[in-house]
Amino acid sequence: MRASLVALAFAAAAAMAQGGDAELDKRATALEHELRCLVCQNQTIAESNAPLAVDLRQQIREQMAKGASDQDVIDYMVARYGDFVLYRPPFKATTVALWVGPFVLLALGALLAWRRVARRRAPQVELSAAERERAHKLLQ
Repeated sequence: MRASLVALAFAAAAAMAQGGDAELDKRATALEHELRCLVCQNQTIAESNAPLAVDLRQQIREQMAKGASDQDVIDYMVARYGDFVLYRPPFKATTVALWVGPFVLLALGALLAWRRVARRRAPQVELSAAERERAHKLLQ
């Protein structure tokens, strides 16, 4: 009987510990998808297997285990690595060119293409006989 109670107590403690870890894992995984791998640059740290990404994932879990909120962890990473670590960087005055630039370049490209097409479509004007004669005299 006593052995059964001890086994039940260990099972309950293990279940509670896993429940807490599951919540921490869920939060950490969600946050890992919000931070960029500084080595791969085109992957989140959740997707990357680079040593730095592994270290950052470990840091996130350690900070969360100590009671840090998601925003605390993000603030720590931004303070340490800058806005580049964010997979979706904020819209700031310093990043306006990055956010607006592609659309401006696309609009300029469309405008240039439209102007070229419009020039090609311009009708060819035939010269009258008098104008041809005058041009011929000017060229000689």
